[in-house]
Amino acid sequence: MGGRAATSAGQGEPCEGAAGHEETGSWMARVEPLSITALSALAWDRARAFHGTRITYSPKVFIPLTRLCRDVCHYCSFAQVPRPGHRAYLTPDEIRGIAAAGAAAGCGEALFTLGEQPEARYSVARAELADLGHATTNAYCAAMADMVQREFGLVAHVNAGIMTVDELAAFRRASGSQGLMLESTSERLTQKGGVHHGSPGKAPQRRLALLEQAGTLAIPFTTGILIGIGETRSERVDALLAIRDLHVRHDHIQEVIVQNFLPKPGTKLADVPAAGFDELLWTAAVARLILPGTVHLQVPPNLSFDRFGELLAAGIDDWGGVSPVTPDHVNPEAAWPAADRLAAITAAAGLELVPRLPVYPDYLAQRSRWLDPAVAPVVLRASDGAGLLRQDRWFPGGTEIVVPPAAPTLLAAGPRIDAILARADRGERIDSGDIAELLDARGGAAAAVMAAADAARARQAGDTITYVVNRNINYTNICAYKCGFCAFSKGKKHEHLRGKPYDLPLAEIGRRVAEAWGRGATEVCMQGGIHPRFTGRDYLAVLATAKEVQPSIHVHAFSPLEVQHGAATLEMGERRYLEMLRDAGLGSLPGTAAEILDDKVRAQICPDKLDTAGWLRIVRTAHEIGLRTTATIMFGHVEGHGDAARHLLAIRDLQDETGGFTEFVPLPFVHAEAPMFLKGLARRGPTFREVELMHAVARLVLGPLIPNIQSSWVKLGEAGMERCLCAGVNDLGGTLMNESISRAAGASHGQEWSPRAIEAFGERVGRPVRQRTTLYGTPHAGRRNQSINAAPLTPLQFATAAC
Repeated sequence: MGGRAATSAGQGEPCEGAAGHEETGSWMARVEPLSITALSALAWDRARAFHGTRITYSPKVFIPLTRLCRDVCHYCSFAQVPRPGHRAYLTPDEIRGIAAAGAAAGCGEALFTLGEQPEARYSVARAELADLGHATTNAYCAAMADMVQREFGLVAHVNAGIMTVDELAAFRRASGSQGLMLESTSERLTQKGGVHHGSPGKAPQRRLALLEQAGTLAIPFTTGILIGIGETRSERVDALLAIRDLHVRHDHIQEVIVQNFLPKPGTKLADVPAAGFDELLWTAAVARLILPGTVHLQVPPNLSFDRFGELLAAGIDDWGGVSPVTPDHVNPEAAWPAADRLAAITAAAGLELVPRLPVYPDYLAQRSRWLDPAVAPVVLRASDGAGLLRQDRWFPGGTEIVVPPAAPTLLAAGPRIDAILARADRGERIDSGDIAELLDARGGAAAAVMAAADAARARQAGDTITYVVNRNINYTNICAYKCGFCAFSKGKKHEHLRGKPYDLPLAEIGRRVAEAWGRGATEVCMQGGIHPRFTGRDYLAVLATAKEVQPSIHVHAFSPLEVQHGAATLEMGERRYLEMLRDAGLGSLPGTAAEILDDKVRAQICPDKLDTAGWLRIVRTAHEIGLRTTATIMFGHVEGHGDAARHLLAIRDLQDETGGFTEFVPLPFVHAEAPMFLKGLARRGPTFREVELMHAVARLVLGPLIPNIQSSWVKLGEAGMERCLCAGVNDLGGTLMNESISRAAGASHGQEWSPRAIEAFGERVGRPVRQRTTLYGTPHAGRRNQSINAAPLTPLQFATAAC
């Protein structure tokens, strides 16, 4: 292993007392002959292979709960001794103030940093904790982390030092992730003259034991090493190998930090030269080569000042926590770079900066394993569809928050996105992995996806915006099913939600059909809950009522779930029942009840509903007997981009087989009153970027076979519709006259978008507008005239019914 003595730059071999991992020598033999340039090239390739061009960071608030500490690390300026007239701990209200500022600034993380067990050393700490109602610092910290998560929606990340297994478990119940810097495995540094002498919490074996315990408890964890504190290169390698082994056993190390020590005035190491920048590059590159590829590697940007951009070449994929509102209390002399500067420097390296949560996406995706049930809802609500930090405050159906502006473009789309778009442009069937990548596009890639979709729309559907004058008639809101996303249906499980249970009498259905026709409608859309007392004859009666009142009205009715229920209750096959509906005058079917055509997702959101194969079977059968249908997707709840991609391909494949879909309608999940959101089991709906991309990607995947892509004005409002018209959309859907389902879930954009208002909207956005029929024909001129000059709607009549 050579025999060079340790130097201030950190080179050489460990002295007696190092932990001595058996692989350390072989790793040193592999990396020592290589130049930093060569090491960095290898590390760059490995980072890109596992993490692509994405560089993450966590917008955070830094909450220094207490600066008292039992340890006496000779390099630390964070820890302080008690000072007369100064509190030892932040109060709950002080913590609330910091958290509120972070939430207002768009942070996703509340980083709790504190000295280790100060009550073991200071009586003032014990007295103040007693006043706060807690016996230990860690108990108080857990309570405050829980408070911040509940009250502000920030995900807590806790760095509390050495603790018991019970304390680790308590923090797991109050935070999304935890951290403990291993710093070094060198026992030599704990001996007299070493930086960790007199600091029992810094004993390597104690820290390794805690990291092991965290893995056993399935805690998403951060650890790392500190360089420039007297350690050697081989000691760094030894520590990295120990971290690697821990992760291999438990899979719990989310990220590893390579942090360079900056000498602090007033400490015993104030005059020790800092580790050189080349040492930082060397260590980061070696860490990337040693650690499993999925582990994220971070170097704090503020500790390298104006040179931090050079670290990207060493294979890092994360910048760590960066706060827009609080300083780095551990290194107050080193200001964090502003997010826009961080993004620009990252982009200059050909990489894209994306904000994240303290819980990384892979761990959120497996939240039943990694997150306590009390914490998982906080993380889920703060996340987007990729499991990263939600970047806007917009949500579907809301009117109080404006549509966010398009994000600035710092990077071009890149060759991978360009290649996928080229295949889509040729009309090829792109695979689910490529579709998921398009759905997760950001910055320049997202702009390229939407531009490609807009160009495809122009070719496939032209510039004319279409809409249909129709009326929604939801004939009952009583339902035997327990779909977690539905706030419309009423039943024993849903009685607390908006409105009372009702059944519409056939006479009221007929009255609404007649009024719709008189107001220029060409279609009535009729759906309802799956009433436990309904049979297939009830659906036939609803259909007969509509056709008797107005034989010329197009009846667009009955989801595949209603068809399944109707056929089952009449003890006949679905084909025969569909034929009965067709022969009785049914014009087409809405492709609702699709939600996400992936049974793993359906098991979470609608476990008792028909499965993917059942939905596809019924729709295929409808197409085979001459009934056209729409197709939908409901997104922004628990699904991932891969789930949505498989859904799109299932629709494309069925259309390739039957040609029976008239249009595809993305339906953003409206969260506000949805049971699964209220229970903490869903996101806050999609972000607006995700809404635009879903419409755009639907155009690229389905447009060659389904030329009409529709937006839901009830969920997006006029501003959202205008943006989606530039992302592949050509159809605005129906005027509706009465909208109940989205409004029950919390949407607030109104119940009717009148033809006059739609055509004024078209003039404002500079696109021609055309009224259409359900099947995209042109209605008679008299229909249009009646719709433009329609009288106001009369009040609705309901018949309250028992569930």
